[in-house]
Amino acid sequence: MHPVRNSRGDKNIWEERKIFSNGVQFVRAPALRESRSVIKIKYMKPHFEYSKLITLFYASRPKFLVASAAPVLVGSCLGCATVGSFNWPLFILAMLGIMAIHSGANMANDYFDHLSGNDWANKNPTPFSGGSRYIQEGILSPKAILLTALVALTVGSALGVVIILLTRSVFILTLGLVGLLGGFFYTATPLKLGYRCVGELVIALLFGLLPVYGSYYLQTRVIDAIPLLPAAIVGILIFLVIFVNEFPDLQADAAVNKRTLVVRLGVPASVWIYRVAMAASFLIAAAMMIYHSMFFAGLFYLLTLPIAVFAIKFASKEDLARPGQYRASQITVLLHAVGSLALTLGFIVTALRSPAV
Repeated sequence: MHPVRNSRGDKNIWEERKIFSNGVQFVRAPALRESRSVIKIKYMKPHFEYSKLITLFYASRPKFLVASAAPVLVGSCLGCATVGSFNWPLFILAMLGIMAIHSGANMANDYFDHLSGNDWANKNPTPFSGGSRYIQEGILSPKAILLTALVALTVGSALGVVIILLTRSVFILTLGLVGLLGGFFYTATPLKLGYRCVGELVIALLFGLLPVYGSYYLQTRVIDAIPLLPAAIVGILIFLVIFVNEFPDLQADAAVNKRTLVVRLGVPASVWIYRVAMAASFLIAAAMMIYHSMFFAGLFYLLTLPIAVFAIKFASKEDLARPGQYRASQITVLLHAVGSLALTLGFIVTALRSPAV
């Protein structure tokens, strides 16, 4: 309420102002002595609301698509550093294809975790775990989530078919089928891989080893051992992201018999697995420095050690078991992004220093 002269010039009339997306709405109210009868106006919806398509897009959790983009960047740049050339069309197709499949898998996981009751049982969701919550909050129907998931998976599959037609590679076909089926059946029946104590390893495979190796192959058309070390680092990083996000979900997962590693082994043992896996990624990076094509990638990854120290500090059994605490998840996600970027930049430096480029 603001004491202003209204549009008719009355001096003793108050007006209530409300700000909307389309400007200022004035509502006349009686004089101050009659303020109890002030007219109450409900919030008016803005003209430009989020469309249904945008809502569905956000339901796919796009901010986490770095998990699928990172291995393609690492593998493609390693391929460039190895052969001295870069195939942009195949890189773009691979990037868009894996991100579409990842989006579809995210929404499929929301749908099947809804059916199992997992997300409904979760009383401690965080920005990094517990699903998108779009079904639980009534923003989207389960049917809409499932149909959008199938559309995204179809788009990703179509892009994969284009890659296969361009490369005529059975190897890429095999990797694509494993990625597609693995992403969908991570929570879908009858496999429900994420419920059978193998989900973390499946994610390390689908978002580490396979896409790094596949992207490397698209650039080099060679199957060899070179990508294994950087692929192992990317796989460990995404393993750590999934693993640390299972701690807030512990009670909900146990309630629906979702046998994650944290549920199966308990918090203390899982904390040690987290630390050992983190240390292993840096040992692999040190080993990479033996090879000319991976020297800078290994060196740059070692520079992320301070982030890893912070991650280990916050990944304590006291913090991880405390409701509403997700600092370890934040720093682990940061390490995955920065570590993958460090590997990528290292391979770019190697490619630029190569006489063939």
